[in-house]
Amino acid sequence: MICIPIVAGTQTEALQEIEKSSFLTDVLELRMDLIHGGNLGKLINRARAGPHPVKIIVTNRRKDEGETRLSPYSGTDAGEPIEELNAGEERRRITVLREAVTLEADYVDVELDIGEGLKRELLSTIRDHGNRTQLIVSHHDFSKTPSAKRLREIFHESVNAGAGIVKVVTLARTPEDNLRVLSLIPYARRKKREIIAFCMGDQGRMSRVMAPLLGSLLTFASSKEGSESAAGQLTIEEMREIFRILKVEHD
Repeated sequence: MICIPIVAGTQTEALQEIEKSSFLTDVLELRMDLIHGGNLGKLINRARAGPHPVKIIVTNRRKDEGETRLSPYSGTDAGEPIEELNAGEERRRITVLREAVTLEADYVDVELDIGEGLKRELLSTIRDHGNRTQLIVSHHDFSKTPSAKRLREIFHESVNAGAGIVKVVTLARTPEDNLRVLSLIPYARRKKREIIAFCMGDQGRMSRVMAPLLGSLLTFASSKEGSESAAGQLTIEEMREIFRILKVEHD
């Protein structure tokens, strides 16, 4: 599957982008950290109102991760849980994801290093609503691609954190970095786990194409040039053209 992220700066713009993008793909990601003043209920309703049904991912990144979406070199490795550092801000951020669960979003995406207490609350909300929503536990490395050993450790840490779907995204500095991240996909499949794995940056473009072909649950593409949610992201038209040339079917 190809997912289009909605990164518009206002509620009105986001509603417009949802209406246009829902005809282009089967999955939309609502980036609530980037949609200022976004009303989640109205956004989800708009996504579901069209004749073409779409799955919905709700994401609400921390400021440090959201701001590095197009400048990955300025990011740092994920560290210890930061719940204690910005308790109020973290709780408000996770409250949005819990609201998404009550609104029956298909997926919510939360960072691996979220504080334990907030993670338990989110998982409890998911259970209380019949596990209708799947939890994506994500790890982003905006500075490099770790070793194959470390990537597998991150995979298992994510599973242990309650992930229904593991997401591992790193910065590719060399073409070889793509191979290490993509190798997680068959590894996860052997473990009978769903995974999203690819690389950011110009060097990581090839992994965005290869990931779904290897069995990644999805890959991301912008609705148009200039609407990217991360460095190295192709447009939906570019992805479709590549798949057409390769004669690959995609959802």
